Amino acid sequence: MLGDKIKVQSKVVSDYTDEQLLFIKQMGVKYVYVIFKDEHTDYDSVMRFTERLRKFDLTVTDAGNVGLYKSDKIHLGLEGRDKAIEDYNNFNRILGKAGIPVVYMTWEPNQVLTTAFKVSRHTRGGIGRVVDIGELEKRPYTHGRLYTKEEMWDNFKYFLDRTLPVCEEANVKIALHPNDPPVDCLVGISNLITSAEDYKHAFELAGNSPYLGMKMCIGCWLEGGDKFGNVMEDIQYFVENKKVLLVHFRNVSSTIPYFEETLLEDGYMDMYELMKQFVRYDYDGAIHVDHVPVWGESVGGENPSWAYCTGYMKALLNCAKAELNR
Repeated sequence: MLGDKIKVQSKVVSDYTDEQLLFIKQMGVKYVYVIFKDEHTDYDSVMRFTERLRKFDLTVTDAGNVGLYKSDKIHLGLEGRDKAIEDYNNFNRILGKAGIPVVYMTWEPNQVLTTAFKVSRHTRGGIGRVVDIGELEKRPYTHGRLYTKEEMWDNFKYFLDRTLPVCEEANVKIALHPNDPPVDCLVGISNLITSAEDYKHAFELAGNSPYLGMKMCIGCWLEGGDKFGNVMEDIQYFVENKKVLLVHFRNVSSTIPYFEETLLEDGYMDMYELMKQFVRYDYDGAIHVDHVPVWGESVGGENPSWAYCTGYMKALLNCAKAELNR
């Protein structure tokens, strides 16, 4: 049946308590992605945590460590790059041994650039992320000079040549996330992935290796609008070409130069139509809500807005499956 292979997941961090894991189980979620903290990146720590997850009937679909995959040494070709790539590869080997099939890369040496987190008319009194490109463009260079797009692609190819053979050996696939926000250059760093065409170029540089795919961040597509690509056509293209490993399901108020992140039903995109597209073309990977505005008091360390949005997304998926499998 169309849509049956889509895996709804939720985030966990490697220091989560039993109460937090129970909360996720009680949401009716069976799959999780793990952000491993720096002190938990050795093999024994990874195995201990995955074993704890199994006690709550939770299965890991993908995982990573932020410091390893958002390394400015790797992205910018700085001193220590080879050591950083070696550390990245070694952790991927550990994840492969643990049976975790998908790992991460995001070419963002400054992580996710944001103007503010605040209450807005789009967050119903909650606190959400706000991005104003005009304000971000006024910020100074973060790494001393301008790094060109050509340099970014050269550094990416250097990375691919040293990581894809290890991915094949470890049987893990890299899910490449786009730049957020998806604009050409900010704070002196030219962004690598700001369009569907950039993704196609990245896959060409990888020789169309099955070990490089994407985190299809719907939020980034919607932020970029037509300049990023036609999101409905791109879902079809990349799903049919087996390049979508993970989906970040997120809505925003408008396209750049200014946007606010919203709850799924409050942004400018009809998220049900997007969900139907993933079902229609029989996407077979994981999906989770992303960058949710937060409000209220946490339950077991988890904000209720995550549970609300995950439930909303599950409802969209169930309705899409029912409609398209009639």
